[in-house]
Amino acid sequence: MTTRYTRHPDLRVTALEGEGVVLHLGTRRYYRVSATGLDLLQALEQPRTLGELVAVLTAKYDVTEDEASHSTRAFLEHGVGSGVLLVEQVS
Repeated sequence: MTTRYTRHPDLRVTALEGEGVVLHLGTRRYYRVSATGLDLLQALEQPRTLGELVAVLTAKYDVTEDEASHSTRAFLEHGVGSGVLLVEQVS
């Protein structure tokens, strides 16, 4: 089984001065994300695996794969917990 992540369909994401502003229309909650979080949310317009998201960060930033993996895991955990991101299991 492969785990893939995607943005909730009710999300609206806007880039604003080096960071992102996220509106969840379903809950009417706003979130602010860093430039890194914005990059991940933009990548998550399509379902992605953890490895694919780590590759997004290592391609754009001067970070190790371990650093990118740690940051991405934390982002995904928080996003899933707050209902901003969805998880799907595919075979």
